[in-house]
Amino acid sequence: MAIRTNKSARRLRESGFTLIELMIVMLIIGVLMAIAVPKYASSIKSAHEAVLKEDLHVMRQAIDSYTMDKQKAPQSLQDLVEAGYLKKIPVDPMTNSSESWVTDTSDSLHSIDQTEPGIDDVHSGDQENSTDGQPYSSW
Repeated sequence: MAIRTNKSARRLRESGFTLIELMIVMLIIGVLMAIAVPKYASSIKSAHEAVLKEDLHVMRQAIDSYTMDKQKAPQSLQDLVEAGYLKKIPVDPMTNSSESWVTDTSDSLHSIDQTEPGIDDVHSGDQENSTDGQPYSSW
């Protein structure tokens, strides 16, 4: 009986991880997280920038098409939706709001047939800088 007790007591002591082993594993996980989190954050920002560029391209194209077709520029982004040039006003990926778009209105006419001035450009309402250093509002 004494032999079995010593073996089972020894097995209990040898069956778990030591504190040092657990600390090493935690250190490795911490190093991997320190590498992965910034890369993840930058890839998310790049994805938002790509969506912003595409949304701006689509809205500018819709503004130009509306202006050419109707011989007047839209007075708001909602005009583009109502006329069927856009399904809905896209959400600005930088501000997460469809209300934050900044429109540029000019008094100049872009074609001979155009009768009314109105919106001729659109920008993001976010004032932060992009990865290339330019503010999103200047795109």
